[in-house]
Amino acid sequence: MYGGLCLYLYYMQSIQPADYVNSYFVADLPYHISMVRDDGWYYSLTGLVYLLLLKIGAGSTVPIAIFLALVSAATVVITERFLKKLWNLESGISCAGALALNFVMPFYIRWAGEHRYISYQSGTVWHNSTYQVMKLGALICLYIYFEYEKRYYKKGSEGLKVWEYIIFAFSLAFTTFIKPSFLTVFAPALAIKLLRDIAKSKATFLKAVYFGVTVLPAVAVMFWQNKVLFGDDTGNGFRFAIMDQFKLHADHPKITILLSLAFPIAVAAALVIEAVWTKIKTGKMPMIDVHYFFSAIMAFIGLMIAATLAETGEREGAGNFLWGYAIALSFLYMTTFVQWAGFIKKKRYADFAVCGAIFAYQLVCGIIFFVRLLGGETYFMK
Repeated sequence: MYGGLCLYLYYMQSIQPADYVNSYFVADLPYHISMVRDDGWYYSLTGLVYLLLLKIGAGSTVPIAIFLALVSAATVVITERFLKKLWNLESGISCAGALALNFVMPFYIRWAGEHRYISYQSGTVWHNSTYQVMKLGALICLYIYFEYEKRYYKKGSEGLKVWEYIIFAFSLAFTTFIKPSFLTVFAPALAIKLLRDIAKSKATFLKAVYFGVTVLPAVAVMFWQNKVLFGDDTGNGFRFAIMDQFKLHADHPKITILLSLAFPIAVAAALVIEAVWTKIKTGKMPMIDVHYFFSAIMAFIGLMIAATLAETGEREGAGNFLWGYAIALSFLYMTTFVQWAGFIKKKRYADFAVCGAIFAYQLVCGIIFFVRLLGGETYFMK
């Protein structure tokens, strides 16, 4: 059903004119299609996919809409696999959680930011096709990463094989070719994780280097994309600009940043209280889930990039440095959801209820946004 609704939405987006006058089913998709079809310009693998699908459809955008709908449905499936395999959540919880996590949006308060989406930051997006495809690729990369990070430091047959390094490097490069934003938050987080493993003598320097160089093909792809997007002949560039992207559409940008993180902040606060109480009672600090910790690092890196960089030239004001933060937020919400679900096993019912109420409101915000998109409203809606 979700895939069918997405199919309708993406088809309606795809047939809109690529101009700034149109306010019906507004999306980046018609521009992405026009760039490859009319201008022969692209930096993303999706552009080549669109050209192929346009040929298959004899100019019709129906195949493109079907492709994007399948991507959205597959993202829910991969999210469910994540929840079930990595955290052993029951099937019912993992299925409901996967769907909810692909709808949840920021905690909307009109006073802080009047626009439901663009005044805030969200990992749930329906208007940008390259982000949607990248999100699926990023989840696959993270799925592979968390399987391999358990073994990369081991020796002999227990460690990673050459073909596993190749698979991981290819998945990162492939996802970067779709959109480079994921790599900008993943690669620094990986570097921090590997340095931490070396410092704790968990991994040898050589093992960490072997695992770390898997990002190099993706970095090469990103350098090529940078030349296409910001080359001397484009007139585009970027500059240091504190909070510029957050100020574009928000009345109170610092508040909207916090509201975009409402559910993770609430769960994190509950976990900190639990850790302090455990330390007082037992003298020991509880272990932090590695997936949760990694997602928090990614989100922090994404936030720092978005808060300090902005584009210049024709791309100024587009907020493209927010995409890395958006994909990091998507993963942070996933790992936070798992921590929240764990409150039941710990019999922390008050924490579960309070954090659950916040998540429920953010879920309602996402459903309202999606339903209104299906009615043809712009993603600039209030």
